[in-house]
Amino acid sequence: MDNQKIGFIGAGNMARSLIGGLISSGVKTAHLFAADPNEDTRKALQNDFSIETFAENQQLVDLCDVIVFAVKPQALKEVAASIKAKDSALYLTIAAGIPSESLNNWLGSNKAIVRAMPNTPSLVLSGASGLYANTNVSEEQKEIAESILRAVGVTVWVNDEKQLDAVTALSGSGPAYFFMVMEAMEKAGIELGLPAATARLLAIQTGFGATKLALEVDDAPEVLRQKVTSPGGTTEQAIKMFEEQDLVGIFSKAMKAARDRAEELADELGK
Repeated sequence: MDNQKIGFIGAGNMARSLIGGLISSGVKTAHLFAADPNEDTRKALQNDFSIETFAENQQLVDLCDVIVFAVKPQALKEVAASIKAKDSALYLTIAAGIPSESLNNWLGSNKAIVRAMPNTPSLVLSGASGLYANTNVSEEQKEIAESILRAVGVTVWVNDEKQLDAVTALSGSGPAYFFMVMEAMEKAGIELGLPAATARLLAIQTGFGATKLALEVDDAPEVLRQKVTSPGGTTEQAIKMFEEQDLVGIFSKAMKAARDRAEELADELGK
């Protein structure tokens, strides 16, 4: 990836995170570019990262080897159809819900396309991204796409594009599930008599600590839960209540609902 010129169409929060992550991982600023119609946005990128920016998307496309579509899903069709795409370039899209076949058709067919589903913790370089490559993507291009997303977190590849809908339901929407758990724990802590600030800090730090522990040890989450659940202890009483309320079933139904909506959006936005 050392000599690849990487351009971002759209310079919102996710593009800024990827640009910052790539620079932190050693990519030269001279190899990074961005296009955005908003002058203030372009100036902010230039000031923060010292990269070249463009008002016109085609200027960026003509220059770059890798084109990253970092625009809203509703805008992707118009943006993709408006450019003259190069056959030699890799097109990486982080716009949720748009099938690779649709993007390929808008670009003019036979293009190397990687779809990525990052999540919002990418904004703090702690993201999780699912990736899918169409048949036009070479192994070298797959490595490039993975390196770009790996700059802001962990990456996993799926062989079936439909599995990206499951990725969306799990990690794409997943941060909201954890935030909701933190929110619930904070409110319960307040009800138990803790000051609001104390309850919030303990809920957030507990979530962070549990996640860090799960990442750094070999035990599965189930084993970690069992280790902290002493027979007859306080944790066991809480776990019994979760089981009585069918917490696992609730998560299963919720994630299936998210997956189904992802499929619906793919049909709506890919036309």
